[in-house]
Amino acid sequence: MVKNSNSSDMQQQSDASTSAMIVVKLEEQDSVKSFDCGDDDLNDFILHESPLYRKEKLAVTYVLKEADDLANEHIKAFFSLSNDRISISDFDSKTKYNRFSRRFNNHKRLKSYPAAKIGRLAVHVSAKGMNIGSTLLNFIKRYFTADNKTGCRFITVDAYAAAIPFYLRNGFVPLNEEDADEPTRLLYFDLNDLDED
Repeated sequence: MVKNSNSSDMQQQSDASTSAMIVVKLEEQDSVKSFDCGDDDLNDFILHESPLYRKEKLAVTYVLKEADDLANEHIKAFFSLSNDRISISDFDSKTKYNRFSRRFNNHKRLKSYPAAKIGRLAVHVSAKGMNIGSTLLNFIKRYFTADNKTGCRFITVDAYAAAIPFYLRNGFVPLNEEDADEPTRLLYFDLNDLDED
């Protein structure tokens, strides 16, 4: 079970590997002393950059850890979130945008739609293969649909090429085809798809 320590009603069922874990938002005074996911850029973010993003109000970082790890010494995973939007400018033609916006009632079609962006998501090397990444994605999806805190409709991610299959397995789809051969690809998940489950 993964539990948000700031909200007792925010729980996710998962496999036994995360049964004693909680998700905690890193606060101003919090720091992470060590973390290794095998990617230097992601390690640097959680160890050095996340406090700067938090201070400038650019992103909020959450960590998955054991409930009794008060000093953040054994982080199993982390993710950062920021505001985003899916806009007409994300498409190479108005026709493609119109196809995308058909999911809305005609009177609710806008030039952009609110989204939350997963800026970073990483799992510690010691916890790889334990389904923690998928569990965190499900947690994030439910976080934005429980009580609809922000009016957010989509979750977006600029996924590195190596991570695209992971996101596709978790229900994300490419926003367009123009970035198919780029180092990163813009993917999205429609939170209304959860209502159909």
